[in-house]
Amino acid sequence: MKSLRILALAGLFSAAGALPVQAQDAADRVASLRAEPAEVSVERGSSIDFRVVAVDAQGNVVEGVALRVFGRGVTVDADAGTLTGTVGGEGTVIASLVVPEDFEGAPPQLRVPVTVTWPAVARIDLYTESTDRLYAGTSIRHRATALHADGTERPEVAFSWSSSDPAIATIDAFGNVHAHAPGSVTIRADAEGARGTVTYTVPAFPAESLAIEGGAEQALQGDVVAFEAVAARESGAVEDLPITWATYYVPDDTINAPGAAGMVEDGRFVGEAPGQYTIVATAGDLVARRTIDIRPRNAVREVEVMGQGSVSHVHTSDLWVFEGMNGRDYAVTGTWGGDGWAYFWDVTDPGSIVPVDSVQVDARTVNDVKVSPDGRYAALSREGASNRRNGVVLIDLTDPTAPRIASTFDEGLTGGVHNMFATDTHLFALSGGDKYVILDVTDLENPTFVSEYNHPDSRIHDVWVYDGIAYSSEWGNGVVVVDVGNGRWGGTIENPVFVTNVPYPVGRTHAAFPYYQESTGKVYLFLGDEILNRGGAAWAGAGLSGIPREPGQQPTVTSGYIHIIDFTDPENPQDVARYEVPEYGTHNLWVDDDVLYVAYYEGGVRAVDVGGELMGNLATQGREMAVFKAYDPNGFVSNGPMAWGPQPFKGHLFFSDFNSGLWSIRITPRTRPTT
Repeated sequence: MKSLRILALAGLFSAAGALPVQAQDAADRVASLRAEPAEVSVERGSSIDFRVVAVDAQGNVVEGVALRVFGRGVTVDADAGTLTGTVGGEGTVIASLVVPEDFEGAPPQLRVPVTVTWPAVARIDLYTESTDRLYAGTSIRHRATALHADGTERPEVAFSWSSSDPAIATIDAFGNVHAHAPGSVTIRADAEGARGTVTYTVPAFPAESLAIEGGAEQALQGDVVAFEAVAARESGAVEDLPITWATYYVPDDTINAPGAAGMVEDGRFVGEAPGQYTIVATAGDLVARRTIDIRPRNAVREVEVMGQGSVSHVHTSDLWVFEGMNGRDYAVTGTWGGDGWAYFWDVTDPGSIVPVDSVQVDARTVNDVKVSPDGRYAALSREGASNRRNGVVLIDLTDPTAPRIASTFDEGLTGGVHNMFATDTHLFALSGGDKYVILDVTDLENPTFVSEYNHPDSRIHDVWVYDGIAYSSEWGNGVVVVDVGNGRWGGTIENPVFVTNVPYPVGRTHAAFPYYQESTGKVYLFLGDEILNRGGAAWAGAGLSGIPREPGQQPTVTSGYIHIIDFTDPENPQDVARYEVPEYGTHNLWVDDDVLYVAYYEGGVRAVDVGGELMGNLATQGREMAVFKAYDPNGFVSNGPMAWGPQPFKGHLFFSDFNSGLWSIRITPRTRPTT
């Protein structure tokens, strides 16, 4: 086994490795950075000429230096000399000089204020989420979207609602239309000079009776139970009558105060706490009620700590566990700010994790590691290479105990590779947060470029491929779905075809995991945020602390949660549920056999029952099965749990912890709850 060196972390934005001599000399002459122009105003979606230059004490441009430039609210293309507005509001361009390791003093930095204006609102669309029939005595909630000329949506618009005839129907500030009498009425939504309308012909109230059918008399916490409201008159059923649903609750334990412990949407109900819930359906003057008894889910299981592959001298990044071609089980872990090291472990006995080898590549960080399903090769991502040509390194795993560098590929990947996805024959690699490149790795010694996909006006963080469909996580733009060989939309590995975009502007989509649920036939997308602060929260914490950590510094704090999208119909994705734990934030995730495994940063690694239809916040429904926080007094940050990524493998859960290395735990099996 190769020896492991003790390494010091570089600063968050400093360069690792030696710069070329000419660049070092040039860096020494730089007195400051200058933006051209110094202040920026740009319309969202438009581009302007923009560059950042290094200047000496006399104001002369210094050529041959390396700069890091990135934007908030904008995208900067340094090669093209352009800046593009991406998010309306006040943004910033941040630039810093890449300096050699022996540079004295703080490297010159520059912050350029940016104002990103919105284009004009071109039209307003109105829609309802259920029926579009309105009868006297009923109510329908309306929503409005403001769209630009290019079809993009304007967020956070204040609409002014009105009715053409309040005697027929009125509308409140939230878009709820209440019909009072038969007649014709037009509902209007106005914003920034644009108007959307919808016209109703309101008939008299048609129903004579209302009943609730279906559902169940008893269910478990977190179970989704479907009730149906049946309206009728003498001549038969009334099919399209708008129904208003509600619920009230009597707890099992009188110490628990009654409250909003359940939710009901269009007849679908979920109870969070044990007790009796009454489901109420109303239409006009008609009311129907049903009561259901919710029992404890009893999902909690015990955790058995099996083993640890301790890494105490540097931060650990991602992991991948695999069966080697020799039949034994192995894991590979990367390092963050660790001088390009990746470590290989024998995990055949999860209770005795044994290091077998290590590989060093030219990089500051090996953020991601992947292994092909057949165990033939591993891929290491590179960020912060000394020559600024990052790319990926392919590792021959013919002998997993002696991993061998087979080749390096950096064409189109020089900007840094943060994440990857490996199949037996192809590797998907991110390029500088801009796109993903697809490589043919059939011949490990000679990988070749196949194709790429770059979604417009979007920044990418991760990509996951399932059944020939690539799901890329693109921060505020949510998930971009592309056919890369499934064929349903005409895509191939050589010619990726866009399928749909599931925008998620309220989140910071960092990772996505598609999951087919056999029990319901549904496809769920689990989307994980990554937010490295708690701004505005009661416990705001210390933010992203300096690295390396000084005595007395507080560990990093995070926020964000798992968003759950019903993706069964790709043309109509529905946001249905979430898993949100206060005071912690999510990182990587995995779903297997109806269990969600999520690395919740300082909240530890967590296992959640996601069996059956999902609705509401799973964290408050008794669905949490197990939580483990990796307290390690000898960790790189002592007793500072920071779960990075989980992977279930052969009955055990392996996970990497940013501050303490590789871990293996076992979640005690038990019979699943049944209804």
